[in-house]
Amino acid sequence: MPIVLPDGPGLAAATDALRAGRLVVVPTETVYGLAADARDGCAVARIYEAKGRPRFNPLIAHVADLAAARQLVVFDGAAYQLAEAFWPGPLTLVLPRLADCPVSQLAGAGLPTLAVRVPDHPVALELLRAFGAPLVAPSANVSGRLSPTRAEHVAGHLADLVLDGGPCRVGVESTIVQVVAGRIRVLRPGGVPVEALRGWPIDEVAAGPAAMPNAPGQLASHYAPDLPLRMGVRRPRHDEALVAFGDRQPAGAARTINLSPTGDLAEAAANLFDVLHRLDDPRLAGIAVVPIPRHGLGAAINDRLRRAAHRP
Repeated sequence: MPIVLPDGPGLAAATDALRAGRLVVVPTETVYGLAADARDGCAVARIYEAKGRPRFNPLIAHVADLAAARQLVVFDGAAYQLAEAFWPGPLTLVLPRLADCPVSQLAGAGLPTLAVRVPDHPVALELLRAFGAPLVAPSANVSGRLSPTRAEHVAGHLADLVLDGGPCRVGVESTIVQVVAGRIRVLRPGGVPVEALRGWPIDEVAAGPAAMPNAPGQLASHYAPDLPLRMGVRRPRHDEALVAFGDRQPAGAARTINLSPTGDLAEAAANLFDVLHRLDDPRLAGIAVVPIPRHGLGAAINDRLRRAAHRP
């Protein structure tokens, strides 16, 4: 699987591959996505097959702008205001599908709703404009495993090529909200802190896993390294790796990496999956994580860690 630069030839090769129904790994501001033509049911099925992803777990349709999104789903006033405020960016809206929505039913897991967003990454946007149609692009990993935030994190068997856009700026997946009758429900915390949504009427914030998800990232076990992971650790074991944060860096672990020595949650979110990739060493017994604050982007970090720690 070649890794190519997102220059003219690289983008042309990616566009040609997508038009032929093949899979391409694309950088976004959140994580690298495994992209396919959202209209092509066979291409979408290849994503589920490549990732080993349950087919009841829906995908996000990525589009180049709000006008393109309005060709797929129904916007009410609140949804339109959210899109205007946060797009391009790490916010996904779950909205009713239009009757003539061209996105494959498989991509939406047969639901009457569809998750859509406009990514805030120049490579992703340029590819979407060149392709001229929506792309589904779940994280470019085996389902349930660590999300890739660098091109080198992507497993070699997943796609026909990888567009290398460098490290992802946000580093955790998008916040997902469902909009119903002008009110919103946060289905997954992510790159837009819940606090930034306080100007809109929030019915609830989903607190736990969903057996039958209506948006990505709601399964109990997800984003997991091979090693077992413990959260809220103040005394690591000598045979564990330690994920530290700020001045929370207790001694005693076999290896330690600090998500953000200055205690910056944005830096910690951007580094999270890369640090977990680096510490997922079979010579160690596990990964211990110090307590991480739960405000702002800390909510998304703790959500990913909680799902990574869950063992079905």
